[in-house]
Amino acid sequence: MKIAILGTGMVGETIASKLVELGHDVKMGSRTAGNEKAVAWVQKAGPRASQGTFADAAASAELIFNCTLGAGSLAALEAAGKENLKGKVLVDVSNPLDFSKGMPPSFFVSNTDSLGEQIQRAFPETKVVKALNTINASVMVEPSRLPGEHATFVSGNDADAKAQVKQLLTEGFGWKQVIDLGDITTARGTESYLALWIRLWGVLGTPDFNIQIVKKG
Repeated sequence: MKIAILGTGMVGETIASKLVELGHDVKMGSRTAGNEKAVAWVQKAGPRASQGTFADAAASAELIFNCTLGAGSLAALEAAGKENLKGKVLVDVSNPLDFSKGMPPSFFVSNTDSLGEQIQRAFPETKVVKALNTINASVMVEPSRLPGEHATFVSGNDADAKAQVKQLLTEGFGWKQVIDLGDITTARGTESYLALWIRLWGVLGTPDFNIQIVKKG
């Protein structure tokens, strides 16, 4: 499959590298072609890896991951181009975190809205699936780093899109528990969880942790 990764940070590089390892053709997109981080990643990742602008990456892709910082996600997706995103599945890994006043960050959208919803409203012909935004990058692609059948979540309006993402997460990344929370409004829950996740990171001293869902019966 041809997959675009929008974003050159740790999350984007980690997911991109895993997808190449799985045999996909992956193009990393950034604001400008020839981005230093993107070029360095291509050199490491091999012949299935390429890089270009956000628009370059989105145009050639069958599936797209938004791994940009939340504050810049809408602008990055606009740069990718509505026509290049039209009809495609967009896995949104971003969070609406505001680091302008340091740590811990605040949220620039919460409670009555979510960044996932904002993206879906801005790109109504794109199938937005919120996923993987509640865990550290290394755990996203290698859940076996942690013991037990801990959980990850998906939110989105399109059932087929969520099924496609769930298949990639289970068969590709190795997730055993992927919980479908419902439509894109449920992204409010997973995005809000970051307030707790950040504080747990501080207490535990590592970002390599996750939550396990247990229920009676």
